[in-house]
Amino acid sequence: MNVVRKEMIALLAVLIFLVSTITAPAAHAVSTSSSFILLYIDKSEAFVNQEQIHLESPSTIIDGSTFVPAKFLGDTLGFQVEWNDLSRTIQMSPPGTNIVLDPDHKTVTTNEVDIPFKSVAAIVNGKLLVKLTWLADYMGAKYTYNSELRRVEIVHFKAPEGIYIDQDSNSRPVAKFATAKPTYRLGEPVKYLDLSYDPDAEGIVSFDWTGKQEAFFKAGQYPVTLTVKDGHGHVSKLFKSFVTVVNEPYLSEVEYPIYMKPVGGFIKTNWTTIWSHFNELPLLPKDVKEVQGRTLLVSDSPEEFTTSGILYQDNINGKGRLYADHINGTQQKMTFAIFATNNTDKPITIKTTNKGEVYPSVYANLIGSEASVDFLLNNVYTDTMTVPPKASYVYAKLPDFYPGQGVNLFYDVETDGELQMSFIATEKMLTPTIVKELPLLSFNGHVRGTFPVSEIEWKIDATSFTKASRLTIGDNKTDPFVKGYDVMRKQVVENGGNYGVVYKIHADKPRKMAVMIMARGGVFKGPFKINGEIIPVPYSGVITAFDGLEVLARTTGTEDALDIEFTPPAGSAFPIDLIFYPLEDLK
Repeated sequence: MNVVRKEMIALLAVLIFLVSTITAPAAHAVSTSSSFILLYIDKSEAFVNQEQIHLESPSTIIDGSTFVPAKFLGDTLGFQVEWNDLSRTIQMSPPGTNIVLDPDHKTVTTNEVDIPFKSVAAIVNGKLLVKLTWLADYMGAKYTYNSELRRVEIVHFKAPEGIYIDQDSNSRPVAKFATAKPTYRLGEPVKYLDLSYDPDAEGIVSFDWTGKQEAFFKAGQYPVTLTVKDGHGHVSKLFKSFVTVVNEPYLSEVEYPIYMKPVGGFIKTNWTTIWSHFNELPLLPKDVKEVQGRTLLVSDSPEEFTTSGILYQDNINGKGRLYADHINGTQQKMTFAIFATNNTDKPITIKTTNKGEVYPSVYANLIGSEASVDFLLNNVYTDTMTVPPKASYVYAKLPDFYPGQGVNLFYDVETDGELQMSFIATEKMLTPTIVKELPLLSFNGHVRGTFPVSEIEWKIDATSFTKASRLTIGDNKTDPFVKGYDVMRKQVVENGGNYGVVYKIHADKPRKMAVMIMARGGVFKGPFKINGEIIPVPYSGVITAFDGLEVLARTTGTEDALDIEFTPPAGSAFPIDLIFYPLEDLK
């Protein structure tokens, strides 16, 4: 009885050691279509496809037969060798075969057929060894024994897994890809060549990638996998390859999106990157010209009105721009209109040459941006209206707007005489005498007044600068606010934010560069017109201060000019920076 107990304790110790061996991950797992394996009898050295491996338990000769380490062969040839703690058995799964080794009962069950354990397996120094001739038959491996070198040579060709599904009379798709180059530099765009296909020619409907990146910024090998799905819902086998990145600079993480993001693309970043790369950039020198000749009337105070009345009122004669931005702060539906009053003794004609209108909305950023888009499009208008002497006509009337909604508008006009323009909000019917009946509403801190400047021209030299530089809009320092006069309050005022003013920025022969916008004052949403093309900022939603940059334009260095048009959109906060980033030719 003591002898039996000692044998059971010894066997239990062996099995505990065996479990730790079987469940430990193999460091030498190989995934190739073929394997060439060299095992030396009673030596720990082994080779797999010329890679040297150290074995904890070497191959050995038992009763004249060669026994080899099971876990090593399973990892190398691609089948599982696992300990089942519940049944206290070892399970091996070569293709098409289920093998259960039971050391307790000293049996081996192969596809439900039992044979003696010691005929095909042994436990040596706590490691499971199996008879090579027996296992090779299941794996389809070729082997020879070199008696002079005491070496076992195994050649195994891994049979490809079939993809045809009998019950569907259809095949699984095949996932496959390659990279255009064998190696890539740090920050170099990786070009992936999709080589996937569907043997049934029905097409692939979806791709599932892991690890796929546009570029990598540290040297190394990066695994990338792909599975694809066909129209029947069949999913391919996972395909895995590696992107090799060498330690040679191409683009940094900061530079990469500046070079590669499409125009209109947003570069999401953080304060650390902003502080170290884009904050307090040098100013790009500019020649400034305030263009006069078109009088700007700004009606923005009271911005939120709580009663009906006249929001702003003044005269124009010749070219003018009418700008209004207001919110309905009453508890009822209101009408917003602009009246043209002729106080002279002759008829006066007013012609509309440009306009930006938007339907009422509760979203201030939206109406400001959309009205600016409409205005910057600079469509051709030829609307005219003649106002008789001593008469008041409705020049413009917007749709009724409800409590909490706002309106924003631009009108460029030309008159052949002096007209009094009145911005009004009322719940009453619009009559020819309503301008005389409504009270003048009080100023409440926003912009209001008449300004001689409605356009600012900046001429910049962008031909040869070598460091990232900026232009700041709306800071009242490098970009001073236009001065004017509020005739209702009878005092000098400034157009804080320069609302209603159009900026025209011009550069002759610009160098190769990227132009970006960064919000600095808060929430921003609005368009830029770049060489005649409208670029929304952003394409959807809003951007906030210092959370990133949007690419507005890229130049190649061959353009004759770069022209940027912009007008500060209502509802947005200032200042903003236009960043001019020099680009180099990359090879």
